[in-house]
Amino acid sequence: MSMLWLILAIATFFAFSYLVLRGEDLSYLDSPLPPPSSQSESPELLQALRPIRDFAAESGGGSLLGKAKILQARRFMDSMTDGRTFECEFETVSNDQVVGEWVIAPGSASDKRLLYIHGGAFMAGSPRSHRAVTDRLARLTGASVFAVDYRLMPEHRRIQGIEDCRRAYRWLLENGPKGAEPTRWMVVAGDSAGGNLTLSLLAWVRDQKLRQADAGVAFSPATDGALDAPSLREHIATDVMLGPAFGPLARFPKVLLLWYTWITTRMMPRDARVSPVRDDLQGLPPILVQASNSEMLLDDSRRYVAKAQAAESPVVLQTWPGMPHVWQIFTPDLPEAEEAYQKVAQFLDSVARGSVAEQAA
Repeated sequence: MSMLWLILAIATFFAFSYLVLRGEDLSYLDSPLPPPSSQSESPELLQALRPIRDFAAESGGGSLLGKAKILQARRFMDSMTDGRTFECEFETVSNDQVVGEWVIAPGSASDKRLLYIHGGAFMAGSPRSHRAVTDRLARLTGASVFAVDYRLMPEHRRIQGIEDCRRAYRWLLENGPKGAEPTRWMVVAGDSAGGNLTLSLLAWVRDQKLRQADAGVAFSPATDGALDAPSLREHIATDVMLGPAFGPLARFPKVLLLWYTWITTRMMPRDARVSPVRDDLQGLPPILVQASNSEMLLDDSRRYVAKAQAAESPVVLQTWPGMPHVWQIFTPDLPEAEEAYQKVAQFLDSVARGSVAEQAA
């Protein structure tokens, strides 16, 4: 009898994990992974990655778990802008609606706005750490960029960061750097964790029937809290950014990763607020997704785009060989980062011309 109860308990555990926590099996969206890039790292890429590799060596490597590790990562990410000169002006904003900073390029339009949501695994990063990206986007688009400083885990719950992004979007619809003024043009963009928040936000805007963004841009987004896409394991060795920090976690049994997401976010992995790929992806605005074919989150991008395209939403994917996760942050020193931004400019131009499909690459 005791063996029967044990078998029943195990069956219940797996049934709850996969049917309740995860929900739909998304493996039907998968296609064979591209072969690993055979190209060697360029001198520019080696130079860009040196501070990150030095930090990993000095910090002892290992997973990004534990408060000390998180604080260390936050300090390092913010230090990446030390000594850099930017063309934009940065203006801190803190009121009862939003916290963040305006990033204003010379000649930018106050009624043309871009909400930027930074990455950092929902635990690190800030508007300061991503100034290379926001400065480049401000100059590229001529828009007033607002980088939201959303609340981070573990001090705050995941839902609080989500709510901060939603409030920032509502606020930007009616407020620019010069004060109250309706927006004429709006884009939402983000990288990694910020890409997750970007995609989740655009679906929420649709459901709330708010004025939808004209476009979305997601750099290497995390799209699924179930953490079961093939590249998450297959690309540990080729992902120089995420592999050292999250490779040990990704090797856990898939069923335990479902519980990891539930426990750390206090939200089920099947919840579309943490897993935008599990949402209804109909009726979205034009969205550009960029990813590296050697990064752990490649299949998060591929699954999301495949499902969105099947739902007839104008979402396109562009991939680069051998690039690190969110290589766009290495602008202007990395040629591939500049190429990625030119693709963003072309995509936004195609949105204005109504020809998004031609931007698929």
